[in-house]
Amino acid sequence: MNDANALQELTFTISGRVSKPIAEVYEAVADPAQLSKYFTTGGARGRLETGAEVTWDFHDFPGAFPVTVVESEPNRRIVIEWDGDEASSDHGRTRVVFEFEPIDDDTRTLVTITESSWRATEAGARAAFDNCEGWTSMLNAMKAWLEHGINLREGFYR
Repeated sequence: MNDANALQELTFTISGRVSKPIAEVYEAVADPAQLSKYFTTGGARGRLETGAEVTWDFHDFPGAFPVTVVESEPNRRIVIEWDGDEASSDHGRTRVVFEFEPIDDDTRTLVTITESSWRATEAGARAAFDNCEGWTSMLNAMKAWLEHGINLREGFYR
């Protein structure tokens, strides 16, 4: 591969379907009380609204993480940024985009999560793979919580 075609940044996308209407699925991400039920083991503080600075705390990982909400369009899209040691952006943050699409006459929702801005290095790839696993687990946990009231994350990592 020549320099003109060299990989500059790592990005990944995952998606899944949740058997709930789009408004319920969107709220499960945007509302800190709901997010705390299945994802943030130490709780979430602050609603995911454009311009907000919120905190996600994970007791099974080292501490709380500040999250900046870049964009929030109800029932359609949420864009956040948070610090990443191996981020390729000038400001040292990765960008996560949640997209919500109604399917089957809004009886189900397609959720797509894309995270970008990882360095194209071995350490950047490791960090991106870790986060890819984390977002996949989050999406699975949200599905189990919304559809069946089961918390998959509780005790999973510790």
